[in-house]
Amino acid sequence: MKKFIAILFIIIIPVISMAHIGHYNKFNKIEMEIFRNGELIGYNYYFFEKNGDETIITNQLKFSVIIFGATIFEVESYGEEKYIKNQLISYNSKTLQNKKEKFVKLKFNQNSKKFDIKGSSYNGEAPMNYIIGNWWNHKILQSGAQISPISGSIKEQVVTFIGKEKIDLYGKIYDVDHFTLKSKDMTIPKDKRLNFDIWYDQKNLRILKVSYSRMGNWEYRLKSFE
Repeated sequence: MKKFIAILFIIIIPVISMAHIGHYNKFNKIEMEIFRNGELIGYNYYFFEKNGDETIITNQLKFSVIIFGATIFEVESYGEEKYIKNQLISYNSKTLQNKKEKFVKLKFNQNSKKFDIKGSSYNGEAPMNYIIGNWWNHKILQSGAQISPISGSIKEQVVTFIGKEKIDLYGKIYDVDHFTLKSKDMTIPKDKRLNFDIWYDQKNLRILKVSYSRMGNWEYRLKSFE
């Protein structure tokens, strides 16, 4: 019976191609637009630079929530991930959130085989299989935990396959796998929990859309890539 259940699990759950930095060698740029309650409020851009075994991904994020002419929430952030082959070697970011500075300084420690993190919300170590929580990387659907790209905090996560769907994105229809990504620890305050819906294009190894609800209904939509 247990063997049957295991086989059934393999059949039902879609195969996510093992994340490999080489999957992104064809990309130079990924552009995502950010919407809140259907209104375009900002962007999230990723730029890829390759040099032999080294890959550097820079992340630019900016959005503002304006209600009745007043800015109630705004974020501007810049980050850089550096990989040697498939291993994340370092990540650094600076963020201004409502005029408050946040940061992450992460390095891979060759001796301990762990990440050393200094961040505005966390200082300490993290296992080498944890991932930076950026939407360019489909490995986020495989990892047991993510590191905040803004503050360095760590949250364990549970990823659940919902089903295969078709979505219309900028006038084009895509066949996608729909997942939810939620915090494993449900005692975390609701406004700090992970609670995302993610639509993934398995054929082209791209996250096409991410949605969540917090101070409104938000969506990150993949607009273009080069």
